[in-house]
Amino acid sequence: MVGATHGFSRTANTPSTGAPGVVAGMGSAGQGNPTLLEVIRGLAGSSVETIERGKTIFFPGDPAERVYLLRRGAVRLSRVYESGEEITVALLRENSLFGVLSLLTGQRSDRFYHAVAFTRVEMVTAPATSVRRAIEQDASVGLLLLQGLSSRILQTETMIETLTHRDMSSRLVSFLLVLCRDFGVPSSEGITIDLRLSHQAIAEAIGSTRVTITRLLGDLRNDGLVQIDRKKITVFDPIALAKRFS
Repeated sequence: MVGATHGFSRTANTPSTGAPGVVAGMGSAGQGNPTLLEVIRGLAGSSVETIERGKTIFFPGDPAERVYLLRRGAVRLSRVYESGEEITVALLRENSLFGVLSLLTGQRSDRFYHAVAFTRVEMVTAPATSVRRAIEQDASVGLLLLQGLSSRILQTETMIETLTHRDMSSRLVSFLLVLCRDFGVPSSEGITIDLRLSHQAIAEAIGSTRVTITRLLGDLRNDGLVQIDRKKITVFDPIALAKRFS
């Protein structure tokens, strides 16, 4: 687990000047349905924040006062247990919504997860009170948030399925396949995971050690299944990789 200080490194802060809780531009003539990004960005008190890799966005127990929409990069959500063990529950990609617990409970609540910038990230964030007012004023906003939350739940379920593998080789392969799906860029050689991943970051994500991940990735590379270039992993054939460890 990272150190017990928040890690915000804000390079931009652009609060909305609209009326409290009102989504800018919604309902105006000639405009189509707004995206979730447009909704969050148009709320009173919204801002754009840049967080450096490895920095904490929020800790378990922090007041759930803001909602976040990831624009660029990846965010790791984890659950911290009394034993000190930290288990990854989701690795969020661009356009993922998180930090919405207070909206679901309908009352002030505390954070349940530990949220860390897995890469350098850019987020649009808004006060939970502004989001709640927007939902009350326009049901379509609630539908957009529900769709975003459904995607987040699916990512959590996928990550939990990955961590059910007791064999660390299978767990690593499952994790690489998830990354190919969510962050993969097709190339002439296969699927390149568009994240710069240190062995330590992978180890923390799947509950392993850096030494073990270094050894297992070396085995995959020697078997001609992956290539690693400047911390970017290319999977030559995801189907072959999945079959190898199924």
